[in-house]
Amino acid sequence: MHGWLASGGLNWFQCFDALGENFNVLAPDLRGHGRGIRTLRRFTLADCADDLAALIEREQCGPVIAVGYSMGGPVVQLLWRRHPELVAGLGLCATGAEFVPGNRERYTFAAMMTVAAGTTRVGQIAAFLPGLVTKTIFGIRPPARPGTFARWARSEMARHDPRAILEAGHAIGTYSSKGWIHEVDVPTSVLITTRDRAVDPTAQSRLAMAIPDAHINRIDDGHVACVNPDFGRKVTDCCLDVERRINLADRRHSLFRRRRAVDGPQPEPGSS
Repeated sequence: MHGWLASGGLNWFQCFDALGENFNVLAPDLRGHGRGIRTLRRFTLADCADDLAALIEREQCGPVIAVGYSMGGPVVQLLWRRHPELVAGLGLCATGAEFVPGNRERYTFAAMMTVAAGTTRVGQIAAFLPGLVTKTIFGIRPPARPGTFARWARSEMARHDPRAILEAGHAIGTYSSKGWIHEVDVPTSVLITTRDRAVDPTAQSRLAMAIPDAHINRIDDGHVACVNPDFGRKVTDCCLDVERRINLADRRHSLFRRRRAVDGPQPEPGSS
């Protein structure tokens, strides 16, 4: 699941070839982003998680390794919490358990986004946000890219629904999984962008430390690390690591079931 202001294609285009050699890949657009669902309902991250669950069930491809970048991180966290039977593992990239530190800052940010989303003229500014956010909030300029790529990126962003984009900003500002993220019980890999000025690397580290047995990987880059050619390899390595641990857990439980059939009831693996 992609991040705020992006689309499935923009966020993951560097990953499709590498991931496709090992996995079947689904990269849908979130509500109001790109070709995503259009609705009069207010944008919520929980609805996005339910949308993803419906897609997994329709494609009959679950349980999946759910990977989220930036805002996509909360979506896959919520997918695990709301639909645990559909999630075999998690990959969390450039994301956190919350995005705006401190209640005062969080509520101020959320209020600003709510006002902007409800104001038609201001709402239209959202169509121009990606470049502005990259230059000012993220603190970096995107690398130079061929004109054909730039045109494609602009065409993807032009599909966004301005109201939904700003409501998504509100959803980011109020999100927090700090109260339950420690309950995640599936293999998880966390990819930390160490020079990120949008999602504090310290917050990314806190997320990783809160999830039991999460594996940590790092990219020496900022919040737009997803545009770099080596990003696909990094994400693929994380997913292969999660897959390996899923298979290992499956083998252990299979062995336990076979022993139980022969020797009678035994303690569950990991129990005391």
